Amino acid sequence: MPINGDDSTTGWVETNRWDRGASWIAYPDEMMVRVSHALSTDAGVFVVDPVDVDGIDDLFADFGEVAGVVILLDRHKRDSAAVANRHDVPVYIPEWMSGVEGDIDAPVERIHRQLPETDYGVHKIIDNSFWQEAALYGDEDDTLVIPEALGTADYFLAGDERLGVHPMLRLFPPKKLARLDPERALVGHGHGVMDDATEAIAYALRGSRGRTPGLYAKNLKSLVLG
Repeated sequence: MPINGDDSTTGWVETNRWDRGASWIAYPDEMMVRVSHALSTDAGVFVVDPVDVDGIDDLFADFGEVAGVVILLDRHKRDSAAVANRHDVPVYIPEWMSGVEGDIDAPVERIHRQLPETDYGVHKIIDNSFWQEAALYGDEDDTLVIPEALGTADYFLAGDERLGVHPMLRLFPPKKLARLDPERALVGHGHGVMDDATEAIAYALRGSRGRTPGLYAKNLKSLVLG
């Protein structure tokens, strides 16, 4: 996977490319492993939870014109306004998500059950005073986009997991995700799971509580030694 930009501290790494899109890791030396996504649809390219980096418009152009920017997590405002304004498109936010629109210096449109003119449904995953998160599910090829509840960055993973529940959700994992049957899962932190994602999610949810002590111990050791 090539690093685009001057070097690994200022560039970006492409990941998760498939027929209908690709993702990128911004500033790949960062511990958080922040990932954003470009989804190709009949309506154009939708950019999800973007971290803006030099040259990223070239990635979008591989799939067409940008049709909109999507925020799926209340904390993932990131560079949504900058990307939306540069492409003269709106920022889409789930209609039930609060405390986001006022911080976006760009046109905003609310979405209900579907990303307009696409096969991507909008699913409410978490909605409380501390955490508001939605997921997108593409029916055409069973693609799940989940920004935070699941991840593959090292600090998400315990034991032999390919996909892990967020450390703060381990004791009460989002069981709604078990209702979905994705082939691939694109996450907001780490490389996506590009095959058999349903099995990876089921395993993550099933062992979330039991593997929590090991994950916390691993992450604590990493913080102390890192």
